[in-house]
Amino acid sequence: MSQVKEKTKSAYDILVEASEAAEAAVKACTPQAIIVGSPSTPLGNDVDPNQKTWFIEGGVCGFASVVIKPARGNIVAELKKRKIGSAHYGGGYSFSSWQLAPSIRQDQSYERACAAAKGAVEVLKKYGVNAYVDARID
Repeated sequence: MSQVKEKTKSAYDILVEASEAAEAAVKACTPQAIIVGSPSTPLGNDVDPNQKTWFIEGGVCGFASVVIKPARGNIVAELKKRKIGSAHYGGGYSFSSWQLAPSIRQDQSYERACAAAKGAVEVLKKYGVNAYVDARID
């Protein structure tokens, strides 16, 4: 019985659920922190402790988007109505992970962005939307 109710959710309610899943995924994510610095030798893969170093708590920088392909249906119409996302360069419709997980709007963590996008995609797929994560390291 509950499955029938879920299938009749409005596009807005599905996006709210996707946003909640994206935020929960961000909170559950613990990125692999990195230390950035200069190598002690040219082309070395170590970090010279005598040079300035930076600790990056969020890990590597990057971003992730949710892509819906084909770009039609109630979910895409709702996203367009709310001015969220745009046409994807490879076809379909896409929006950035931070648009459904505002807590990472100022965050550059690749892992958090991917977690948010994956959380949203899981919910969209649950409702029959053909969606996937498109992510890149900066």
